[in-house]
Amino acid sequence: MLALAAILMGVGLGTLDTAIANTALPAIAHDLNAPPAASIWVVNAYQLATVALLLPFAALGDRIGPRRVFMGGLAFFTLASLACALAPTLTLLALARGLQGMGAAAIMSVNIALIRLLYPASRLGRGVGMNALVVGVFFAVGPTVASLVLSVADWPWLFAINVPLGLLALGFGWHTLPHSTPRDHGFDPLTAVFTALTFSTLIGALGAAAQQEPWPLVAIPASVTVVAGALLLWRQAGHPAPMLPVDLLRRPLFALSVLTALSAFATQGLAFVSLPFFLEQVLHRNPVDTGFLMSAWPVVVAAAAPIAGRLSDRHPPGLLGGIGLAVLSVGMLSLALLPDQPGTLDLVLRLCVCGAGFGFFQSPNLRALMSSAPPERASGASGMIALARLTGQASGAAGVALCFALGGTQGAKTALALGCGTAALGAAASTARLFTRQR
Repeated sequence: MLALAAILMGVGLGTLDTAIANTALPAIAHDLNAPPAASIWVVNAYQLATVALLLPFAALGDRIGPRRVFMGGLAFFTLASLACALAPTLTLLALARGLQGMGAAAIMSVNIALIRLLYPASRLGRGVGMNALVVGVFFAVGPTVASLVLSVADWPWLFAINVPLGLLALGFGWHTLPHSTPRDHGFDPLTAVFTALTFSTLIGALGAAAQQEPWPLVAIPASVTVVAGALLLWRQAGHPAPMLPVDLLRRPLFALSVLTALSAFATQGLAFVSLPFFLEQVLHRNPVDTGFLMSAWPVVVAAAAPIAGRLSDRHPPGLLGGIGLAVLSVGMLSLALLPDQPGTLDLVLRLCVCGAGFGFFQSPNLRALMSSAPPERASGASGMIALARLTGQASGAAGVALCFALGGTQGAKTALALGCGTAALGAAASTARLFTRQR
């Protein structure tokens, strides 16, 4: 139990830190005398570092064991949190957030691999269900925790609270996290550089294109993505455990599970970025009401995830995920078709439908991803799970920006309708797994 507590605390800290930083941006900008546009780097530095380093840390986990990567990442995240709390300028805070993102990447790259070592195959769904529950709860309470802390203390305490919690998680995990046999795959630093360049510039290009930045700001990172990606594939050709797990992506069940995750998390990104604008600018709700209304989605996700996890131990994940994402698609369509002046209960019910669908997808899909990869590639599969989640969310956020650029105030409804389509694509990909045999 202590081992699972350590894993879930580490994952929870990484999830919570993303949510609280978004909420604290206005306070940080005011306190450090920084323009709002520059303060965005407090969020961007964390996200870019996390996306860039997920697969390199996952490959390192296959090489030296996921326990070492997780414990090292947790220790680094804790120290970086202290650096964030003590940062006197926005530049130093952004740098510390980048270091924090490195620690979070190490934690999230191998957490599911560690859960796979803790649980037998027949009960793996329960383990990943607990992981999904923690992510849902921390995602839901993040803005509330940030608001409560900021009401009684300054913003540095948002990062300082990670220090005792991180030390507690390290204490839990030190003697309890499972060891695994290291694999003699080697670790190529140059491949890690190509991997980091490929995915960080991909996210940068998506964001620049969605915000309709001048074409050089789109073309340059997009070109770097293509060149670095080609060099990555060339460099890792023939490797028994490639950093970008093309060997796993050749497995139909694994590839369809990744596509399912990308579609679902793109839908989540479309919803969570567009809904605040929709609720406040179109429906004229105040920010407090918006926060409470938005919490309905992750709260229902947290409730549904353990149930779906247990069901996935007995029923095909493709079926459960297909049903869940079909429900999510219906929920997104219902939000896009809201009347001009909906009641609070009407809004909450539609958000609950979305949360139930998303929660029903998540645990079975995690189980399918880990079960379709061989045990010696558990860290690579775990890293791909986190990469699919973050890339999907970033794609969804970019889609919202594009919808606003093209549709003005009606862009929020367009984004919600687009989310209906991405969820339907995920449902189709999930259902296709029922007709695919594992190799």
